[in-house]
Amino acid sequence: MTATTDASERLTIGILAERTGTTTPTIRYYEEVALLPLAARQAGGQRRYGPADVKRLQLIRRCREFGFPIEQVRELVSLVEDDTRCCTDARTIAHTHLEQVRAKLSELRALERDIAAFVQQCDESCLGGPGPSCVPLTQLAERAASKPATVASRDRRRVRV
Repeated sequence: MTATTDASERLTIGILAERTGTTTPTIRYYEEVALLPLAARQAGGQRRYGPADVKRLQLIRRCREFGFPIEQVRELVSLVEDDTRCCTDARTIAHTHLEQVRAKLSELRALERDIAAFVQQCDESCLGGPGPSCVPLTQLAERAASKPATVASRDRRRVRV
């Protein structure tokens, strides 16, 4: 079977991965977490996929590219397959995710400002001496020690990348 096989034929996991721009371990993972139904198997145990699997995996991949967490992807995929659900549910899920992305962007901008200020401080006061004599690092450590614990812990959980 080749990558140009007619869509009505059953595809191997490798061909499915190629057609959808994913990897075989990713496909196996999506089966494991039930985002993708377990594939039909040939007598030799080789997985085989059909056109519906291609379409579903493309949707999953695109949702993951948008950064949707697995549970939100699961909800979006279920919307496509459930005639009783309204497509406005997809908007609600996307809006929630957009708000989370915007909050993360705000945190990243604050982190960028903090790092830029540190770099500027390094540019202004770095003497080029040994590490233990580094003025910007010493000042950074002193500022961290003088902050109340609640602010320091908030700063530490600000951004998870």
